[in-house]
Amino acid sequence: MIRLLIVDDHPVVRDGLSGMFAADPEFEVVGAAADGAAAVQQAEVFRPDVILMDLQMPGVGGLEAIRELAARGNPARVLVLTTYDTDSHVVPAIAAGATGYLLKDAPRDDLLRAVRAAAAGHAVLAPTVADVLANHTPDLLTPRELEVLQLVAAGNTNRDTAAHLFISEATVKTHLINIYAKLGVPDRASAVAEAFRRGLL
Repeated sequence: MIRLLIVDDHPVVRDGLSGMFAADPEFEVVGAAADGAAAVQQAEVFRPDVILMDLQMPGVGGLEAIRELAARGNPARVLVLTTYDTDSHVVPAIAAGATGYLLKDAPRDDLLRAVRAAAAGHAVLAPTVADVLANHTPDLLTPRELEVLQLVAAGNTNRDTAAHLFISEATVKTHLINIYAKLGVPDRASAVAEAFRRGLL
């Protein structure tokens, strides 16, 4: 069962999403928050697998919440669900550590699939969002992410990569998930191929 936290400042949206996911036995809605501060608090208490995160909220917004969750090392996958697909919204959210980025006009089945994919560690991007990221990727990958990608491209396992960089295997996995999201790919082989195609390696 996938544990889900829903974050949106509109009660009707929270209730609608909660009802939709609660109706599917594969999901358990463990919490609902109206702003980023409450989202971080509930994520620490309920330890969800996936957080559906709106960006524009009063007080602490979604972007600040994503950064705070990353700073705390919270393992939840953050899936942005918003109405905005401009680069000024998309790029900072993915750079901050969001696993995926969807728009609120996504069909129900696409949303369910996206949460399943995010829980499994796959990057999930709306087509328009993938197009936006395609023009920004070189600036998005951090120096550490490039190091991880180079080691993976050289054939190193996650354990080897962790040993090379003196970090944990879990941290390597987190970097890889962020890389997948930024490159708009589902796995390590695709990430290496896409990085070569874009001249990152």
